[in-house]
Amino acid sequence: MNADRFANAGEEGPVTVSLARRVRPGREADYEAWISGVIAEADAFPGHQGASVLRPRRPGGEYVIIYRFTTYAHCRAWEESAERARWLERLGDMVEGEPQVKRVTGLETWFDLPDVPATVKPSPHKMALVLIVVVFVLVWALNLLLGPFIASWPLPLRVLAIAIIQVLLMTYVVMPKVTKMLRGWLFKESR
Repeated sequence: MNADRFANAGEEGPVTVSLARRVRPGREADYEAWISGVIAEADAFPGHQGASVLRPRRPGGEYVIIYRFTTYAHCRAWEESAERARWLERLGDMVEGEPQVKRVTGLETWFDLPDVPATVKPSPHKMALVLIVVVFVLVWALNLLLGPFIASWPLPLRVLAIAIIQVLLMTYVVMPKVTKMLRGWLFKESR
């Protein structure tokens, strides 16, 4: 199967998919085994970048499987594969209802608001502009603040320290606030 035939304009970048499912009480061990198997199967597919599992804190909660592919075409090839279909058939009565699916590509993960439907996405141009400004300001500020303390470190360690702090700040502090603040402009449909 030629996975590239599935790519549409604007969907060439990395794709992250989350699937939330409620597991029937008493079937958790079966579902855990199923998760291990389906992740191992997906790992053999071109472009697979790994998977994570968020387990419920209490019995009866939702399991969330998050998997990533390098391109939309690779993700689609997995999702339409006979291998995945066989794994879905094995679910049987382990789960209740249909999964809640959310799919984001590229930079959209930093522009996610819980009260905005997953189908509404900001323009890539707006995302790029916001990220350029935020990255510049953060890198500049971090260099001013941390520069004197890490000046004696080797360059790769200085860059790594700044990158780690910058990404953590962007993911957990800055981008949620900036996205909320700019939501009217970011999610405004161009006419």
